[in-house]
Amino acid sequence: MNDGLITRARSGDSDAFEALTRPYHRELQVHCYRMLGSFQDAEEALQDTLLSAWQGLAAFEGRASVRTWLYRIATNRCLNMLRSATRRPAKEWDMSQIELPEPTGLGEVVWLQPYPDTLLDGALGTRPGPEAHYEQTEAISLAFVTALQVLPARQRAVLILREVLGYRATEVADMLDSTVESVTSALKRARSTLNQRLPPAEDPPAPDSAEEQALVARFVRAYQAGDVDELVTLLTEDVRLSMPPIPLEYEGLDAVAHFFASTIGKGRTYELVPTRANGQPAFGAYLRAATGVRHGAGLLVIGLSGPRIREITRFETSALPWFGLPRSLPS
Repeated sequence: MNDGLITRARSGDSDAFEALTRPYHRELQVHCYRMLGSFQDAEEALQDTLLSAWQGLAAFEGRASVRTWLYRIATNRCLNMLRSATRRPAKEWDMSQIELPEPTGLGEVVWLQPYPDTLLDGALGTRPGPEAHYEQTEAISLAFVTALQVLPARQRAVLILREVLGYRATEVADMLDSTVESVTSALKRARSTLNQRLPPAEDPPAPDSAEEQALVARFVRAYQAGDVDELVTLLTEDVRLSMPPIPLEYEGLDAVAHFFASTIGKGRTYELVPTRANGQPAFGAYLRAATGVRHGAGLLVIGLSGPRIREITRFETSALPWFGLPRSLPS
């Protein structure tokens, strides 16, 4: 079937090209997201990949599958973007009416953006190769994607292709116009860095399980009530709060408690609208104004470790439309 589609696409049939590549759009976008850490950049990389594939279809020799050929193009488009692009710059805290406590550190990955779970349907179902090391759901979490971003670009590509997608070393070497020895060396270095960046954690509750729902419900009640003491009971000792593109980070119970005391414990009323991002519970956060209108105050994504919350990431209000959420809620 693919042979017929390839022949028609080579003759200029755009419908045949669409039928040939459409099954891989979602997983290619997720691949670009892992490489780039940015939802917007991943969409741009996907479109560049499809354009390059359309323009280069005559050179496709069929030595690898169409899927592998597309992954080769997508990976190299991402590497080109990482070499040439200026990443999204850091920004200052954007809510002047709230004075934040001193952070415990500054984040490196200020370009990080969330990925809507609605776009994961059909993207993680493809069975990875036999050499994959990470579960597909683990490899889309914010913690994992953040850790990937600190790797040099080629190490990042090698680790994703080998340990997330399960391609063999020979296949990755061909994709990157490299050697098996170089791929093996890059993978060893990438593993070492990633292991340092991803400390052991308890398995989170299954998505939408009773355990996850109960924890999420407690978080929502405490946040909306401005109950900092109750929020703290839900957090791990090593909890970490970040808010890209604002580089400020708060790590540890005391630091995060002080942050919440400054932001939700001052008589402000928030409403959280549930959604999901990166396989994790997420919420559109809305701050009630004197008029009764609730204005968007960001997107919150929580990372779970066992029965507790280990990570809280706050993204800008501009992310809300990606999740089908409005910029404000009526009174």
